[in-house]
Amino acid sequence: MVTSVPRLVIAAPSSGSGKTTVATGLMAAFAGRGLSVSPHKVGPDYIDPGYHALATGRVGRNLDAYLCGPELIGPLFAHGARGCDVAVVEGVMGLYDGAAGEGELASTAQVAKLLRAPVVLVVDASSQSRSVAALVHGFASWDPEVRVGGVILNKVASDRHEELLREALDSAGVPVLGVLRRVPQVDTPSRHLGLVPVAERRTEAVSAVAAMAAQVSDGCDLEALLGLARGAGALSCAAWDAAEAVASSPPPPLPSPERGDPHDGLTVAVAGGPAFTFSYAEHAELLTAAGAAVVPFDPLRDEQLPDDTRGLVIGGGFPEVYASELSANEPLRKAVAEFALSGAPVAAECAGLLYLCRELDGLPMCGVLDARARMSERLTLGYRDAVAVSDSVLATAGQRMRGHEFHRTVVEPGAGESPAWGVRAPRPRVEGFVQAGVHASYLHTHWASAPGVARRFVERCRTS
Repeated sequence: MVTSVPRLVIAAPSSGSGKTTVATGLMAAFAGRGLSVSPHKVGPDYIDPGYHALATGRVGRNLDAYLCGPELIGPLFAHGARGCDVAVVEGVMGLYDGAAGEGELASTAQVAKLLRAPVVLVVDASSQSRSVAALVHGFASWDPEVRVGGVILNKVASDRHEELLREALDSAGVPVLGVLRRVPQVDTPSRHLGLVPVAERRTEAVSAVAAMAAQVSDGCDLEALLGLARGAGALSCAAWDAAEAVASSPPPPLPSPERGDPHDGLTVAVAGGPAFTFSYAEHAELLTAAGAAVVPFDPLRDEQLPDDTRGLVIGGGFPEVYASELSANEPLRKAVAEFALSGAPVAAECAGLLYLCRELDGLPMCGVLDARARMSERLTLGYRDAVAVSDSVLATAGQRMRGHEFHRTVVEPGAGESPAWGVRAPRPRVEGFVQAGVHASYLHTHWASAPGVARRFVERCRTS
């Protein structure tokens, strides 16, 4: 199968150059022209895709060659972009920065090559003039397989500054496709783990995305950018399909329900709301394909789990920001504890791990795990190569998974639980908890790389 959706990758020499503003603004500007825009983000970031979704009205999807493997980048892209007029892919860090010590793996450049997509380089020009040509020339020539098709100059001070920059870039052979002036920063506040998620500030976020769209529309040549996207090479791959992925994963195919609802009443409750905003769209799709009805709930407001819940998924987010509200919802905390202690399947990642602890920053949480969590000054960040230490509702002992850690909290365990993962780097250690039907860990994983995880979880829901 050939995918020919026009596409662009928005990259930069380094973080902080303006990728998110340009990518989100471009998505919104294209959507404002009546185009169906497919939004994507390189890497494990959960927050930017929320802004992308606001800009396009479609689910923001991640393309992570470390978590999913390079072989899934094309299929996952084709799945997300199916039926769209254009796709915009926001890069991560600098163009050639990837997983530490792994060469180009998980870099924006690698994803651009895998997608056969032209790159638009966003350059912070605030402190340079003629030197911009050397910078752009270096990035455009470093890897001949990466096609840098244009430059957008950001934080340009004046007409004279723009003139100097354009004169310099004439010699670099890379067209200038946009110029954005120095303006007050668009209202996208940050805190300890990056931008504040859309779910916590939706009204303000809508205004911020509109401002980005206006800035990009005013300063960029949208027709030239669309023309560049249409020049992307054809991509030969089949679109990823959750049902096919689940059906081809071990063990043998699940029997179909004999009658009635295809989900046969099997509900998997998935935590959402402002405190739990981190999730990959493919997880819910895989759970559905495995036979579950995925029902969201908000631990800040809902006092009970959804009716007929057979499995519980609590992903990442910011429980530390909402610790007092989560603690105050005592009915739900008790319901979660009773559900987990019954042996039913519970999968918790990062924020979910904190929520299952006895307490968080001194405030009572669910008490499923004999552990205490607290905020820390130290940022834990990076990709992880992990091996399952114990059999659990998600994995069999010895199963290898790749994941990502991103938190400023510490969990001080009690005793009695088995670890979830053995992590090789940056130092050998065990991590997480397996207790009856509970799998709780700091590690964020992408189930598209191992669809048997979703299948195993749903099967445990059926039999628990």
